[in-house]
Amino acid sequence: MYDIVIIGRGPAGISAALYALRANLSVAVIGKDMGSLAKAGKIENYYGLDVPLSGAELARRGVLQAMRLGASMPEGEVIDAEFDSGIFRVRTKAESYEGRALILATGSSRKSVSVEGFAEREGRGISYCAVCDGFFFRGKEVAVFGNADYALSEVNVLLPLARSVTLFTLGQPLLAEFPESVKIVTAPVTKIAGEGKVESVEAGGESFAVNGVFVALGAASATDLARKIGAGVTGNAIAVDANFATTVPGLYAAGDCTGGILQVSVAVGEGARAGLAAISFVRKSKAAVK
Repeated sequence: MYDIVIIGRGPAGISAALYALRANLSVAVIGKDMGSLAKAGKIENYYGLDVPLSGAELARRGVLQAMRLGASMPEGEVIDAEFDSGIFRVRTKAESYEGRALILATGSSRKSVSVEGFAEREGRGISYCAVCDGFFFRGKEVAVFGNADYALSEVNVLLPLARSVTLFTLGQPLLAEFPESVKIVTAPVTKIAGEGKVESVEAGGESFAVNGVFVALGAASATDLARKIGAGVTGNAIAVDANFATTVPGLYAAGDCTGGILQVSVAVGEGARAGLAAISFVRKSKAAVK
């Protein structure tokens, strides 16, 4: 078990890791890539750069810096996270990781479904969290929007609860192996219909009767994971206090996923504060069990 598990290899996650590592704590930084920073062509407005640097190079240097200090850097897409008996458990497709504290630093969620009737029914049969809302659809017909491992994770939560689960890939290729009991529709979704709530999904010229839609596109975002653990979320941002602590003890969030100014310098500062708060939490937790 690690002292601190960090999800996200961007500037916020790496900054938090650097402080924790220098405090002599064990740290795992999980990520499938180096985030949106790696896609930036040129960085000029950041302290210490006498010449412009590509985002990919700045991200690479940060990862190497954390590795030099002893960080574990497992690669993989996080598909689930939970909190039980004071321990955080984070799961990728291949492995599971445990930590005394968890820092979410995966950037902001920009997922969107451009389908007629979608926006009007968010919160009225459309959900982003099977663990949170699956209970309300016991014995009912539900749909999952997605095509990869995150969608598979949501499907597995819903199968024991719902009467049936239909997967809509929204025209995207299937990237995971789903249970045989799941009906799969690969045609693009054209409409979500119903009188004030979700009653059907239209795709490929057919109408499928469903009572709820669970959105699980791409990878699980920071807000998706926060909801699963039970932390407060406001819109697409995780609610945090001045120390970047969430409503769940030991769970912190930093960077774009908390909203505000989406800049590298801000993410680094937030990561540092979240890292320091997590260090204090872990030390108190360890002292309490001695």
